[in-house]
Amino acid sequence: MSATRTQIYLTETQRARIDEIANSEGLTMAEVIRRALDSYLTDEFPDPGPALTKSFGAIPGASIPDRDEWTRG
Repeated sequence: MSATRTQIYLTETQRARIDEIANSEGLTMAEVIRRALDSYLTDEFPDPGPALTKSFGAIPGASIPDRDEWTRG
């Protein structure tokens, strides 16, 4: 894994919570922050597949234009 050094400012409360988590799980502060960011970034851009699958056919009477009718621009 290639990493980039980044400096951030945390509130005292944020730092205390991160330290608690790091100590209880035996992790470094950096690893706790990386995991939190990974979780946030995954949630920020969820996989649209399940929603598309679940909604397929939700409007049975919808008309779908023929591909030849599409306007390209």
